[in-house]
Amino acid sequence: MSSVEKVALVPDGARKAYDGLDSEASRNFHDTKHVSKNTEMHQTEGGFLKPLIFGGLDGILTSFAIVAGAAGGSMPIPVVLVLGFSNIFADALAMGVGEFLSSKAENEWILSERQRENWEMENYPEGEIEEMIDIYENRGMSREDATQVITTMSKYKDFFVDIMMAEELALRVPEEDHKIESMKEGVVMFCSFATFGSLPLLGYVIIPALFPQSEEEVLFSAACVITGMVLFGMGCVKSNFSASHWFVCGLETLLLGGACATVAYTIGQFVDSLIAES
Repeated sequence: MSSVEKVALVPDGARKAYDGLDSEASRNFHDTKHVSKNTEMHQTEGGFLKPLIFGGLDGILTSFAIVAGAAGGSMPIPVVLVLGFSNIFADALAMGVGEFLSSKAENEWILSERQRENWEMENYPEGEIEEMIDIYENRGMSREDATQVITTMSKYKDFFVDIMMAEELALRVPEEDHKIESMKEGVVMFCSFATFGSLPLLGYVIIPALFPQSEEEVLFSAACVITGMVLFGMGCVKSNFSASHWFVCGLETLLLGGACATVAYTIGQFVDSLIAES
């Protein structure tokens, strides 16, 4: 069995063909799925990518900013831990609730827009059909083809209203259980923020327990290494949902996060010097 035939038989054959830019394998997959049980799989995890990456980055950078600012300001370790953990979990809760409420509000607004489009379709279908024909014509279709396509789709009201939402307003209609999905996004945001935000602080807990004589410079260096590794790793994970190379995504995330941490450390040193002078 050739490699092309193997790709055609696996459930995510279309994705593997795309990753390898193998047009023959893609063609073979789409041909065979009509005579077999192959289904074209797409990455559905991307829906939680935003709260996962955003929450993780915000959490670890917030935590490391506290560590860096405390190190620049020469604060004692107990103060770093109290400020760090209390701030991380309070911010994580706020971020999780905020993600839930914002996602829920956006979905409710989209559904209200759908109700309006549905009302317009019921009361003046000719106008809505004409608008859609104009949109398709502006995108390159001939007037005749656009009219035929839109007239056919308009026979199926609910389907056509969803198409109107996408084409006219560039809005994706949420599922009926959108409140549950919004809650999931909030939970992902909270867990991601709290988990990644705790990592820079763990060195201040674990290392002193194993090596009681460790100096503060060692603890701060450990926090820097942990933060850098996690930032690079998060960038690599993000590359699974984009066309960029994993190393480029990892390096980009590391450099941007490092810039934020540098600012926090510099401000901590600057404020500490001002206090010392006064």
